[in-house]
Amino acid sequence: MEKLYNEFRKIYGDGGAISLFFAPGRVNLIGEHTDYNGGYVFPCALSLGTYVAVRKRTDSKVQWYSMNFEKIGVISSDLEDLHYSEADDWANYPKGVIEIFRREGYRIEEGLDILYYGNIPNGAGLSSSASIELVTAVLLKDLYDFRIDMLTMIQISQKAENEFVGVNCGIMDQFAVGLGKQNHALLLDCDTLEFEKVPVELGEYQLIIANTNKRRGLADSKYNERRMECEHALQQLQKELGIRNLGEVDIETFESFRHLIKNPEQVKRARHVVYENHRTKKAAEKLTNHDLEGFGKMMNESHISLRDDYEVTGTELDALVEAAWEHGALGARMTGAGFGGCTINIVERSRKEEFFQEVRKQYKEKTGLDAEFYAVEIGDGAKKIEGVTQ
Repeated sequence: MEKLYNEFRKIYGDGGAISLFFAPGRVNLIGEHTDYNGGYVFPCALSLGTYVAVRKRTDSKVQWYSMNFEKIGVISSDLEDLHYSEADDWANYPKGVIEIFRREGYRIEEGLDILYYGNIPNGAGLSSSASIELVTAVLLKDLYDFRIDMLTMIQISQKAENEFVGVNCGIMDQFAVGLGKQNHALLLDCDTLEFEKVPVELGEYQLIIANTNKRRGLADSKYNERRMECEHALQQLQKELGIRNLGEVDIETFESFRHLIKNPEQVKRARHVVYENHRTKKAAEKLTNHDLEGFGKMMNESHISLRDDYEVTGTELDALVEAAWEHGALGARMTGAGFGGCTINIVERSRKEEFFQEVRKQYKEKTGLDAEFYAVEIGDGAKKIEGVTQ
């Protein structure tokens, strides 16, 4: 906290109260590529995240600075001229949130000096963008005394990413970052936005995130391709089924009507979505019943389906997951869009260092890359850090 204050004053000078805010990163425990198909996901907020120090100005200028991108320096805009600019890089995310707040009728007339610091590993797929968006939304609510609930801030943040930044993301990331709860995961129905907070009691086990350090070059193009394949499969099923999305289809119905989908690739994509949706609901039940072993089995099945039916894993993710399976992980799977990024693992706390060593060695032998590991706890959603205003 002291470091944030000192850096803030170094960049912006003295004068006026500085407030602190935090928003976590997130990881999806299971339920991959189901969100845009109207299915269930099961994310949780992490103890890693984005910290912000902020102070109101007396004019209409907004200034952004990130301790993670020091070379970019201070980025400045005016409230009356907030537009997307490639040169403004990461700052387009918070800029978009402020602009969408204003479009939705929230009066923001005085500017801000804002300093960001994130300890989410860059490019790891743990949703640093949603973390930046939600911490910005929460600080706007607090500093301007807006009457706005968390769900609305989540929707504004998603809209900022979709409409201002131009990334066609679902709502899962913002939802987990905004409404996460310590030691709980959220079983979220992406169609209705109904959700349940499920306790995650890991006991002698711990969540470990492993980063492939493989740049996710294919992720965006393949993501769009998979969405299209799912839409085509849905259209074929709709000839005989009164459904709006694949998330409504149970396993029995899918097996009875899969013959309607003429393209074998599209059959595989739809099969992953239907079975993954079922797995996600089942996995939440396993955790509720303290069946950690059963939950781990669901994670493993999820990865196999993403590898064989959805085909979004790739050499590096498969190598990292297989090494985890071989060296004692109770469950391991890719998490995120795929083609690089991270895996999520459940590992015995007492064997953590041994696990890192063995998996790192095997992964390096297979891929030539160095994996990174993060032992994480499940934390709370976006909030003001109370009692530390200076």
